[in-house]
Amino acid sequence: IYGIVGLLMLAFAQFNFIFHIQPFSQWYFPIIWFGYIFFIDALVYKLRGKSLIYNRPKTFIFMLLLSAAVWWMFEGIGWMIGNWYYTGIAGFGGKAASYIFATISFATVIPAVFETFYLLRAIHLFDHVELKRKHMITKRFLRLLTLLGLVFLILPLVAPLYFYPLIWLAFFLLIDPYNYIHKRPSVIGHLKDRKMTIPVSLFVAGMICGFLWEFWNFWAIPQWHYNIPFVDFFHIFEMPALGYLGYGPFAWELYAMYHFIVGLKRHK
Repeated sequence: IYGIVGLLMLAFAQFNFIFHIQPFSQWYFPIIWFGYIFFIDALVYKLRGKSLIYNRPKTFIFMLLLSAAVWWMFEGIGWMIGNWYYTGIAGFGGKAASYIFATISFATVIPAVFETFYLLRAIHLFDHVELKRKHMITKRFLRLLTLLGLVFLILPLVAPLYFYPLIWLAFFLLIDPYNYIHKRPSVIGHLKDRKMTIPVSLFVAGMICGFLWEFWNFWAIPQWHYNIPFVDFFHIFEMPALGYLGYGPFAWELYAMYHFIVGLKRHK
């Protein structure tokens, strides 16, 4: 039944872009994205006989909490590099309400990407995507990736004008090698076994969510806008076309962060 509820939430939010019924118009983001999450989860359950929300509700709640924390971290980075900003938030009537709205909205990011990933896995779209040969994963290679991740994290903070895109790979490069070393799920591990189903499915899930984030944002009252040096042309909705390339690696980052934190919990 929550799949039907999700579909109704999606439909209502979509139509409300036209009618602007308040306060729902102001709170469109959590309405439309929780609707999306519920609907996609129900589809996954229909296809696989199991799903995140139905079978692992505690994991789903954990994802919501982690997602809010992770995106608040990215908001801090965004404040420092200045690539995006928000308009239309005055309608919340105060900072407390706007922070509540933001936190609830940010909580949907990781679940949305993971649910899309689970759907792609359920329809077996990329099951046969493989590398031509296996790749050796050496300690030197892992150290190099980690060092590169550290550099990718620092450079956008000290020289954001030139290095801002690197932030969308930094955490993946920092964390995924650690996950691989500690035998946790990792993208890098699939370079060794040649099977690219998970990396490609994650990348595409990030691109799908990225497109939907931008599409629904374009019609909304609270909106984000971009200030992206050098590539601020040929916009698809608010986002410059080249900016969409960041959504695939962003999904890898979320995957790495999630399994890193889960690993820490289990270690305790």
